[in-house]
Amino acid sequence: MKIQSPFRTALLGTLGVGLGLLILGMVASLATIITYIGVAIFLALGLEPLISWLEKKKLPRWAAILTVVIGVIGVFVGLVFAIVPVIIEQATSLVNTITESLKGIAFEDALAWVDAQFGQYFDVNEAWQAAQKWLQDPTNIGELFGGAFNVLSGVTAGLFGSIIVLILTLYFTASLDTMKRSLYQLVPASSRARFAGISEQVTDAVGRFVIGQIALALVNGVLTFIFLSIIGAKLPAVFAFVAFTLSLIPLVGTISGAVIITLSQLLLASPGTAIAAAIYYLVYMQVEAYLLSPNIMSRAVSIPGAVVVIAALAGGTLLGVLGALVAIPIAASILLVVKQVVIPRQNEL
Repeated sequence: MKIQSPFRTALLGTLGVGLGLLILGMVASLATIITYIGVAIFLALGLEPLISWLEKKKLPRWAAILTVVIGVIGVFVGLVFAIVPVIIEQATSLVNTITESLKGIAFEDALAWVDAQFGQYFDVNEAWQAAQKWLQDPTNIGELFGGAFNVLSGVTAGLFGSIIVLILTLYFTASLDTMKRSLYQLVPASSRARFAGISEQVTDAVGRFVIGQIALALVNGVLTFIFLSIIGAKLPAVFAFVAFTLSLIPLVGTISGAVIITLSQLLLASPGTAIAAAIYYLVYMQVEAYLLSPNIMSRAVSIPGAVVVIAALAGGTLLGVLGALVAIPIAASILLVVKQVVIPRQNEL
């Protein structure tokens, strides 16, 4: 027995470690699917306040869900048919403008300019000859085509991923109430009411945050399009879409979009247009920080500024843009649980 006991312990420990590694490998393999599910649940929670608002207007839940789903699909289709063609047209114009600009520059002149600017740091002609030699290698050409294929595959995967997220969002929106009730049944009856109350507060906070962030991004996108159109800037629809998309990212989204748009107008339009855009965004960021954001987000999440910065940085590091977006409501939910569960329990000890 003494001889078998160490072997049995080692065997069980090895099996336990192997099982843990197997589970971690399965989770890593399903990372993309888990991300899709997380995004869909996050968006479904964002639609829940709209459904609740319609229910308060004496509309049955099934009718409220149907109304919201039809509205989401209508907005999506409207954006595709109304905005996407304009964006494609203006993006094509941007490419043509860059191409025409490059045609007017002789290669020898460009090489001479580069040599005049950076010739003191390295031999430009030698670098160009090395680049030509690299391009003549069939292996390197294959790597270039392989990289292009990977980019195309990534775009295709992103498109299919968006469709999957949309379908899952609609499904979770329709069955969110049932899912929450099923989850509550797993909690002991003595703690079920308290757990349900905290869960409802958490889901409401997440939903209001999603709606508030989308509202801020929409305001930024619309105002950007109006202002750029008034000052005669280049490609207002494209840059309005850029402003809307980047504004979905908390903290740094608005300023990132402002820098990109200002520099783009400096290159595509004129210094005067770029200065006007820079002044506009300086004013807009103050209005957003002190007027729009407090009024829109005041009922969504209430957490200290330092926690907002730390949560956004941590979420962005772990999951990129998606992590930065979901990190703030998750941090607010953790603080809510700490205030209503952990601190009262500690006070009872």
